[in-house]
Amino acid sequence: MSYSVGQVAGFAGVTVRTLHHYDEIGLLVPGERTYAGHRRYGDADLDRLQQILFYRALGFPLDEVAALLDDPDADPRTHLRRQHRLLTARIETLQKMAAAVEHAMEARTMGINLSPEEKFEVFGDFDPDQYADEVQERWGDTEAYRQSQRRTASYTKEDWKRINEEMDAIHRRMADLLAEGVPADSEAAMDVAEEHRLWITGAYYDCGHEMHACLGEMYVADARFTATYEAIRTGLAGYLRDAIVANAARHTAS
Repeated sequence: MSYSVGQVAGFAGVTVRTLHHYDEIGLLVPGERTYAGHRRYGDADLDRLQQILFYRALGFPLDEVAALLDDPDADPRTHLRRQHRLLTARIETLQKMAAAVEHAMEARTMGINLSPEEKFEVFGDFDPDQYADEVQERWGDTEAYRQSQRRTASYTKEDWKRINEEMDAIHRRMADLLAEGVPADSEAAMDVAEEHRLWITGAYYDCGHEMHACLGEMYVADARFTATYEAIRTGLAGYLRDAIVANAARHTAS
């Protein structure tokens, strides 16, 4: 049995455009083509696509997915064991967060005031004050840090509300593109990445494309940033990073 690109897109819940992109970059090359050049996918291709989508859902960028799947020392069972381990860890974290939210809902309904320890139990060892100190230690001597401090010092409650709403809207648009299977290096995703950069520039500090690319890498490298984006949509941290890097390359080339 072999299947057309449209059938495979329907099976997997991705777009035809995504499958074309995977073919173009060599990530998923269909095993057959018709005399007219149309793509035909066999069972082995579907198995590989399943692995690709598993890794993408776990936040891996496309280049890392390709490296993992093409590893000669890794068989399908190796991939499944790795994915099971990663998914189990994520499920455990989400279950703890869900339990904390449920506890907060019950307390609010019953008129019970939670203690500070109870409110922030879900965040484990994360200390916001310690994180702020880390930011100052890492970037305190930079002009970007000083510029951000000057701007935010004058912000009112309404300013912060507006800034957060703008940020949430950008994140939603990027998450929607991810859900639709739009490649991170597409025009649409890069345009939202550029909007993200301009939002940082307007709200905090002048953020050039090179600095923006560094931020994108940090969203994936730092588990705290990654968790923030993963809470919006699974895979968003890596997808946003890929879109930011692609956008930076686009503007650098131009």
